[in-house]
Amino acid sequence: MKVLVLGGDGFCGWPTSLHLSDLGHDVTIVDNLSRREIDLELEVESLTPIRPIGERLRVWKQLTGKEITFVHLDLAEEYDRLEALLLEVRPDAIVHFGEQRAAPYSMRNSVAKRYTVDNNVRATHNVLVAIATSGLDIALVHLGTMGVYGYGWSGSAPIPEGYLTVKVPTPDGDIEREILHPANPGSVYHMTKTLDQLLFAFYCANDQLRITDLHQGIVWGTQTPQTVLDERLINRFDYDGDYGTVLNRFLMQAAIGHPLTVHGTGGQTRAFIHIRDTVRCIQIALENPPERGEKVKVFNQVTETHRLRELAEMISKFTGVDIAYLPNPRREAAENELNVSREQFLALGLNPTKLSEGLLEEARDIAMRYKDRADTTKIIARSTWRAGMETSPDLVKG
Repeated sequence: MKVLVLGGDGFCGWPTSLHLSDLGHDVTIVDNLSRREIDLELEVESLTPIRPIGERLRVWKQLTGKEITFVHLDLAEEYDRLEALLLEVRPDAIVHFGEQRAAPYSMRNSVAKRYTVDNNVRATHNVLVAIATSGLDIALVHLGTMGVYGYGWSGSAPIPEGYLTVKVPTPDGDIEREILHPANPGSVYHMTKTLDQLLFAFYCANDQLRITDLHQGIVWGTQTPQTVLDERLINRFDYDGDYGTVLNRFLMQAAIGHPLTVHGTGGQTRAFIHIRDTVRCIQIALENPPERGEKVKVFNQVTETHRLRELAEMISKFTGVDIAYLPNPRREAAENELNVSREQFLALGLNPTKLSEGLLEEARDIAMRYKDRADTTKIIARSTWRAGMETSPDLVKG
């Protein structure tokens, strides 16, 4: 299968590209390397040393004999080049990671908010237009987020996979209709993902595009069987307040003896998935695309849910590091429940990677190995959700 991986240099895109190449697929990475530019803007690097994309690809070929092509292209700005690329490569499938992925960064300031919308929405729409215009039968797999649902939106009922069946009262009695689950985004980033949903629904109905949307939980862990082959292939390990995912942040903080930073009460419940399962889910989605004329296929890409303070307590017990409670920079409920339906991936053969001491040790060991690269001034989350909110650097240990 010929596969374009949009955003294939990033935290999820890089290990997915290697995984698909390892399976024998013909992979082309399309990326504008914007995530590397944001590192320069924020003046913070991945805890793990990330080599230039050209070196990464040369090492992969040396180790495996498999070649991954790289195209430097801005999806939001270079539509004509994107359309020409599709006609040149004629891919069977596209995996779309090519969006600014961090909720805190999207709320950082007016520039970041506008960039997130401009980049994410325009990139996704350009991809859809290019596929429709090409006339090629390309299956699109998009990495979305559980955040489109909001948190606790469905109460104690499981959040279904994308759609709700509702009853609409009419003079002749109730009729049933299936609708997209109501969106409840909690950041500008999450808002762009809800807009993606509407774009997908339109192009699926109007142009009969074959689209799978993966509503993914928070990714933790760093390595996959491919990225461990050589240090030059190592995946990102972000720990800063904008891009560091919460469990990885806890493990990095524990590695350097920094109190584990819990924002607010820690009563927020979130969905999680290990990076190994992320790449496996992409594979399953590619192997099971919708047929032409089918509605957008939606999977909840989640393996487990945890309350944040319970995660912190577990890591604290595991490492002996204290917990620090800080003001919450987000505008969200102090406590929420999260019950998620995730039957489709299980039915298609996913064997979930659950939180375990062994995997925690693996991630902690990576953090320990590279702890000298950590900039402790970047740990505290400082992006706030509305004017007047403050995030104090003072740590209150608990």
